[in-house]
Amino acid sequence: MNFIYRLGMPLLAAGCLIMLAQILNMGGMTDMIVSNPSVQSFKILFISIILEAFPFILLGVFVSAILQVFVSDATIARITPKNPIIGVLFGSLLGLLLPLCECGMIPVVRRLIRKGMPAYIGIVFIFAGPIINPVVFTSTFTAFRSQPVMAYTRMGLALAVCIALGLVLYRFMKKSPLKLDALSLAAANNKDLTDLDSYGHTHNSHGTGFRGRIVATLSHASDEFFDIGKYLIMGSFITAVVQTLLDRSLLATISSEPVISNMFMMGFAFALSLCSTSDAFVASSFNGIFGPGALLAFLVFGPMVDMKSMLMLLASFRTKVVIAIILFLFVAILCGSIIAEKLVFHT
Repeated sequence: MNFIYRLGMPLLAAGCLIMLAQILNMGGMTDMIVSNPSVQSFKILFISIILEAFPFILLGVFVSAILQVFVSDATIARITPKNPIIGVLFGSLLGLLLPLCECGMIPVVRRLIRKGMPAYIGIVFIFAGPIINPVVFTSTFTAFRSQPVMAYTRMGLALAVCIALGLVLYRFMKKSPLKLDALSLAAANNKDLTDLDSYGHTHNSHGTGFRGRIVATLSHASDEFFDIGKYLIMGSFITAVVQTLLDRSLLATISSEPVISNMFMMGFAFALSLCSTSDAFVASSFNGIFGPGALLAFLVFGPMVDMKSMLMLLASFRTKVVIAIILFLFVAILCGSIIAEKLVFHT
């Protein structure tokens, strides 16, 4: 029954839109609108971005679902290194083994920190994992076929920024960054256990054993796909509108100033709140309008800090910590993207 409710509403909405389009078409309105050159340009951009990103989102949600169901938090906590330098590298590269979407990382890391993982390692994983993983590398490499160095530079800049962030956090963060204080931590742990128990009961209701886990994996993947999909559609829509309606001379004016163009694309990435498995296709649609440094800033800052992740961070971590981290990331990525444009892309 839940499956019917989950798919029924989107299918019903799609059917209503199709019927409305047919009704409008009988009156000739659809032909008049669609024949407009701007609408044609918008349609091509919008559909192309979605079709290119769709396979990578599908792959990402299945990997995330498999990890959610088959890999326990205790296993991750057990293999976490104690040495701070190795720990920072571990947190930065953990996404290679656990390519989770940024939407699901914050609650997972919050649980891991409460179970004993050093906070600086968990926080580094939050910001590095959405970029430094094989799914994102493959999607970036595919989106920038004619400029594959963008994929390698994206990974390199993200790794350098996250290592620097981890070392700064290890040096200066002396107490738990979680919003809960020490007195309420025990209650929070009990709540987490209750949540985990209820999660287990929810998935056990699908069945037991390996078959139950497969059903739970498919259920989790479908939930995450529809959750992420709406951000992709929204981001693709806004991107297509921007490129269709904005005067090219205005974008050319912005792109001619390295610092301003990089900051503009970072703000654009923050507002779009795209999934890291699909943002490369949105960035590649601006190739030729903005320089590689601005596109790199978009690709690195967006997965680390966007509207939805900032709200989730503020709900889980102390406000001062979140603000300090965001400011550090903004400055580090801005400087790193400008340097990369000069040294790597030779512009």
